[in-house]
Amino acid sequence: MPSVLLHQQKQDSEKQLQQLWPQQALRLQQACGLQQLRSRPLQCLLLQANQHIPTCAFSRSSSSRSPAASSAGSAASLSAFSTLFTSSSSSSSSSSKGMYTSSSSSTPGGSWVERTLPAPLVPYAQLMRLDKPIGSWLLAWPGLWSIALAAGPGQLPDLWLTALFGVGAVLMRGAGCTINDLWDRDIDKQVARTRSRPLAAGAVTPTAALVFLAAQLSLSLSILLQLNTYTQVLGVASLLLVGTYPLMKRITWWPQAFLGLAMNYGALMGYSAAAGACDWGIVLPLYAAGVNWTLVYDTMYAHQDKADDKLVGVKSTALLFGDDTKKWAAGFGALQVLGLGFAGAAAGCGVPYYAAVAAASAHQAWQVGSVDLDNGPDCMAKFVSNKWYGAVLYAGIVADRLLA
Repeated sequence: MPSVLLHQQKQDSEKQLQQLWPQQALRLQQACGLQQLRSRPLQCLLLQANQHIPTCAFSRSSSSRSPAASSAGSAASLSAFSTLFTSSSSSSSSSSKGMYTSSSSSTPGGSWVERTLPAPLVPYAQLMRLDKPIGSWLLAWPGLWSIALAAGPGQLPDLWLTALFGVGAVLMRGAGCTINDLWDRDIDKQVARTRSRPLAAGAVTPTAALVFLAAQLSLSLSILLQLNTYTQVLGVASLLLVGTYPLMKRITWWPQAFLGLAMNYGALMGYSAAAGACDWGIVLPLYAAGVNWTLVYDTMYAHQDKADDKLVGVKSTALLFGDDTKKWAAGFGALQVLGLGFAGAAAGCGVPYYAAVAAASAHQAWQVGSVDLDNGPDCMAKFVSNKWYGAVLYAGIVADRLLA
C-alpha cells in the first residue's frame, strides 16, 4: 500500500511539472544546475531542491522507509519544488553561466526589457536581444567608421545616415538573432548558456518567430529604401550572409570568419551611403580589418561554450585553436592593424586616426593577453569590452576628419 501511494504521489507531481510553461521548467533546471531534467525531471529537481532527500527517493523500495517517512519526504520535496517555481517565476531566466546571449538578464529585478515591456512582448524583445545591446554595437561600428571616413575635411559624419545605421543595426542584429535561434533551437536546448532562449525554452513558437522575423526585415527594408540604389543593392546581397551564417558551425571550424563577413558588412554600405559608391581602396581593407576583429572577439566568446559544443558536435574556432587561441588572436590582431593602416592611408588620414588605431590595438592586446579562456565570465567581459574598441576608433576617425 505505501508503494502504491508513493507511486501515485510521483505521478501527480510529474503532472504538475508537465503543466508548467516550458520556459519555467527550464528556469528551474538552470536554477538547480541540472543536466537531466528531461530524463528524470522530478527526481533530479527534488534532489537539488531538498538535499536531505535521497537521489532515488521515488525509485527506492518502500521497505527502506516507513510510509510516514515517505509521505513526509514527498511533502517536503513538493514544498521545495513550489518554492523554487515561485522564485523562478519572479526572476529573470538567466542561463547557468549568466551570459550575454541567454534570453534574460541576471540583473536584480530583471533587465529593462522585463521591467518595462508588457509581459507578452518580453520573449520577442529577448529573441532580438534588446536586453543585450553589445551585439548591436558590434554590428553598428563598422558602418559608422565607414560613414565617418567618407566625411569631407572639417566635416562631421552625416548625422542622418549615422542615425539610420544605428537603428538598422538594432533591427538587423535582431533579425540575425531570430534566424540563428530558428536554426539552432534544438542545439540551444542542449547548451547551458542558450537553453533559456525564447525559442529553445518554448516561450516563442517557430511560426511566431517567423512572423516576427518578417516584421523586423520589413522595418529594415524601410531603412534601406532611404539610401541610394548602389547601397540598396549591397544591402540585399548581405542577406545571404545573414541567412547562412548559423549553418556554418555545422559544416566548418571557421564559423567566426563567416560571422565576421556578416557583422562588418556595414564597412561597405556606410561609405557607399555617404559617398554614393564604394572607394574600394578604403572599404576593402577596412572590411578585412573588421573580419579579423570579429575573429578575435568571437573566438574568445566561443570559449564559453566549448565543453557543450564538443558534446553537441558544433564547430568553432575556439575548439579549432584550443590552447593556441591567444597566438591565433595575436595574428588576427596584427592583420587587423594592417588593414586599418591601409584604409587610413587610402583615406588620407593623419595623426588622430593612427593614434586611435594604436589605442584600440593596445586595448585589444590587453584583452588577448589577460583573458582566461577557461573562465566563462572573463571571456564575456573581454568580449563586451569590444564596444570600447569600436568607440575609440570612431572617435579617432571623427577627430581626424574635423582636424583635416
